[in-house]
Order: sequence, then C-alpha cells, then structure tokens
Amino acid sequence: MSSPLKQSKQRLNSAVHRSRASTWDGILERLFTFAFKGMVYPQIWEDPEVDIKALNLAPGSRLITIASGGCNVMSYLTTDPKEIVALDLNRAHVALNRLKLAAVRNLPDYQSFYRFFGAADEKSNIQLYERFLKNNIDPTTRDYWEGRDLTAWGRKRITLFSRDLYHHGMLGYFIGAGHLVARLYGVDLKQLARAKTLDEQRSYFDKTLAPLFDKRLVRWATSKKMSLYGLGIPPAQYEALASAGDGNMAVVLKQRLERLACGFPMSENYFAWQAFNRGYAEEGSSVSPRSPAGPLPPYLQEQHYETIRGRADRVKVLNRSFTEYLSSDAGEGFDGYVLLDAQDWMTDQQLNDLWRGITQSAKPGARVIFRTAAEPSVLPGRVADGILDQWFYHEEESHQLNLQDRSSIYGGFHIYQFKGADQ
Repeated sequence: MSSPLKQSKQRLNSAVHRSRASTWDGILERLFTFAFKGMVYPQIWEDPEVDIKALNLAPGSRLITIASGGCNVMSYLTTDPKEIVALDLNRAHVALNRLKLAAVRNLPDYQSFYRFFGAADEKSNIQLYERFLKNNIDPTTRDYWEGRDLTAWGRKRITLFSRDLYHHGMLGYFIGAGHLVARLYGVDLKQLARAKTLDEQRSYFDKTLAPLFDKRLVRWATSKKMSLYGLGIPPAQYEALASAGDGNMAVVLKQRLERLACGFPMSENYFAWQAFNRGYAEEGSSVSPRSPAGPLPPYLQEQHYETIRGRADRVKVLNRSFTEYLSSDAGEGFDGYVLLDAQDWMTDQQLNDLWRGITQSAKPGARVIFRTAAEPSVLPGRVADGILDQWFYHEEESHQLNLQDRSSIYGGFHIYQFKGADQ
C-alpha cells in the first residue's frame, strides 16, 4: 500500500494535470502541484456566513465540503449538522483541519483557542500543543506537524503557530509579497486598516492603491500565470479569472481589490484585515492578555466556542477528492455540498463525473454552492443536460449573496438545488 504522502500527490496530480509534461502548460501545471503540496490557505478565502445562508441547512443535515483551511468547516458547526465530511487533496489542509478540531475539543478555554488560531504567533502555543494536543491527534496528523520542511527552515511545522501562521503558507507569502511591492512604491498597505469609515477606505484606495496597478512591475508580474500560485490559482483557473478583464489580469485584480478595500466596513470584514493588516484586529500584546478587537470568522468568535466544542466530533476529515469519496459513500446522502472554486480547475469529463456523483447522492432539495473566478456558472454547456436538468439554478439568490461575500475575490457565487423537492 502506498504512503499517505504518495496518495496525496497522486490525487493532486490527477486533479490539476491537464497537459503533457513536455508542453509549457504542462510544466506550469506541475510547478503548481509542486507548490500546492505544502500549506496553501492558513485561512480559507470564502465567506462562511454567505455559505450558511445559501445552504439553508436544517438542524440534523448532512454536509460535504472541501476542507481548505478549515475556517468554514468549523463555522458550519453552528448550523447544528448531523455530520460534516471535509475533503481535501492537500495533506497540509487535512492536518490543519484535524488540529483545529482537536484544539477546540482539548484546549482548556476560549482564550487558549483564540491565542492558538487567532493570534497564532506566541511561543506559548507550542507548550499548549505539547500539553493538550500532541497526544490527542492521530499519528498521521502528528507526524505532519512534527515533521520538518524547507518552508519552516528545518523547524517543526508546529512552530508556525509561534511564528504567525498567517504570514506563512502560499497565501501568506503572496500577501507578504504584495506588501513588499507596495513598500517599494512608498505605500504602506496597513494604513487601510486604520480607516474608520467607508469614505476613508474609498479615498485611500482611489488615491493610494489604485495607481499601483498602473506600475510596469505590477502589470508585468500579474501577466504571468505563476504570479497567482500564492492564491492557489492553477493555470486553468488563471485563464478563467483573466477572462473577466478581457485577458488583462491587472484590471481584474484591481477590481477585486477595490471591492475588498471599499465594499464593506473594516469593522465587519476580517478578510480585509488579513489582506491589509496581515492579521486579525487585536487588543493587547504578547506580554499582556490578547483579545479580538475586530471581525473574526464565526469559529473564532467567543459566542460560538462552546457550541463548536460540543459538536466537533461530527466532522470527518479525509484526504480525498469529492468524486472519489462520493463513489464509495454508503451514507444516506447529503443535504449540502460546498465545492469552493474547485470546478474552475476541472475538465468537462471531471465536471460530469463530479455532478453524476452529486446527483446520485443528493437528498431531495439538497443544495450545491460554489464560486467561480469569472461571473458565469461553469456548468451550462459542459455538464450533460441529463444531469444538469435535475437541478434548479437560483440565479437571483446567487447574485444577491455574491454581493454580500466579504472575501470579494470571486466573480460569481452559485446555488443549485436538487429538484427532488418542491421548489
């Protein structure tokens, strides 16, 4: 039997590799899978509050989702599901999800949980791991966090939680690179976090941020497919995203950053805090009590701590693809499916295999939600009519919820409902 690491590599390769290795596109795809093997998303970049509205889950529902950084998986527990199956092709994300679940069950209180995953930058977190978590995680997860790799400079991966988790992973490095480029032009992106009103946010964007996208270095860098690997965007999805700006990626990124910077008050948007401040808003310091002073994902909010703690055992986290899992699941079917933006990666064959599995496993009235880099849904004309005709597309609701998505980086948000129930 092959090792978990080898199996994870095989699953990722089959999901991303669409071109021969000898072609330029094939080389780019393989460079992406090489980068994607490590931590990508220390924080997932989809709005869980929008997801929860769209899924419309009743207590006792069964949900299946791509795991990513685990913020949304944990947040979905507030809906009182019967079970959540969380899947990911990336073993680092699997390990992060399992660590979060162990932490909410075994750390002594909310303060220690927040310090570990909200601040994520204190040496005392390693002591918490040694005392409360190390012996309460499965061997594969423990081996991952106690393993060493180049991105940790030879240190154990668990030390990420003493060195600011959110400054690491491909997303953290991408955001850091953005701050570095801005500083080269004399711009401090953290200034936006000090804005008190939407008018101040708008003024800062128009006068300070928008002009950066006219710089030659920025336009050149964003024209390269590899430049967005830090956002977890493979070559196929880069093309879909660029199509939203007639092939000009700088235009697209400027539009998406404008919405992130100006679309919602800083007091409500923790995605903007991560992008512009590189961390959640806090009071206190490493030598005094620390507490949130701004918006947080639901799972990190104190009001939800005991609820999530009591339901954490309802989550199953696996290193699997959606299609692979659905082909073997013997459960009673699912009420909700969360695909994130994974379909932007897929070939027509992969889409049809996925939706065949979803349709066969869906309960009456089940909902599927997903995001796309461009605005339109990727399904019409690609998924067979015999499959897609069994689903109703909530076009207006999808549009309205897309406007409420604080993550702001996607072109479209989409809700499909299985026609097994009255509409």
